[in-house]
Amino acid sequence: MTQNTASSPDLLDEEQLPSLRDLSRKFETPSVPRATWQLLNTLVPYFGLWVAMYFARSAAWWVMAPMALLAGMLLVRAFIIFHDCGHGSFFPSKTANTIVGWVTGILTFTPYHHWRREHSIHHATSGNLDERGAGDIWTLTVREYLALSGWKKLAYRLVRNPLVLFGLGPLFIFIVWQRFAPANTRPRERREVHLTNLALLLIAIGGSWLFGWKTYLVLQLSVMMVAGGLGLWMFYVQHQFEDGYWEGDSAWDYTAAAMAGSSYYKLPRILQWFSGNIGFHHIHHLNSRIPNYNLAHCHAVNPEFQKVKPVTLVSSLRTLRLRLWDEERRTMVGYSALRRRHARKA
Repeated sequence: MTQNTASSPDLLDEEQLPSLRDLSRKFETPSVPRATWQLLNTLVPYFGLWVAMYFARSAAWWVMAPMALLAGMLLVRAFIIFHDCGHGSFFPSKTANTIVGWVTGILTFTPYHHWRREHSIHHATSGNLDERGAGDIWTLTVREYLALSGWKKLAYRLVRNPLVLFGLGPLFIFIVWQRFAPANTRPRERREVHLTNLALLLIAIGGSWLFGWKTYLVLQLSVMMVAGGLGLWMFYVQHQFEDGYWEGDSAWDYTAAAMAGSSYYKLPRILQWFSGNIGFHHIHHLNSRIPNYNLAHCHAVNPEFQKVKPVTLVSSLRTLRLRLWDEERRTMVGYSALRRRHARKA
């Protein structure tokens, strides 16, 4: 296995890697009381904010904006619950995970079973240069980018532009893209995509009847814009950081990809709450059976997991300039690095 990180070289010692998974196993057990409480303290205020926004709809924007922001952040937290259900880690019961996953999937405009399969592929291939394209952000190597035609380079730049990636992109993914099942979708998952679409249509009809179609549309889009943008940002920071991990299939290692290719996003406590502890992403990728409400404790009591250099709220902003994986330097770089390389060769 090729060793590949400046942030946590000790964690890539081949003798240590198997033991890291063992350290995490005692945190796998789901808790019905904790899961139920998390469900209540997420969905009750979320629906309460919808009611508050409706009654405040004629108020000034500075009254509505904080409500939409909070509702969007709670929807991110609801997505983490949905996400845990997809891993079978939120409740001990498979049936409970399926029911809650399906309901929270409708709230987040995401078909449960179809997303669950794609996300499992993401976990099985994250950081693998030969297995990109399922549930990840479009990432090219420097060589691949330089080999593109002018139009394809422009398309890549557009997709990786922050305004598209965190603005238009999330709305397109959650509102449009996830309404359709790809050609290779399994029959059961295809039916579920259609059922999810039907449920969303019925909710839209009911919401338009209760609130008025214009009010419903404005409120729903406002909340989805906040949740989608924040959600994509979290996913981006979790895998698109400078000292990441990318290997070809022959050298790729699951544990190394988790510990070096998934970040520890150290957030203020309130943001950690809204994001459902998903900032401990290195532990989550190491062992996806750990419920989100156990991740912080797993990190706190295991010094081995604390060796991963944290990405802070401030330092995460610097990831916005990263665009490509540089195979020679083994780091994520921006387009400016290409210009400097070209200038040196000239």
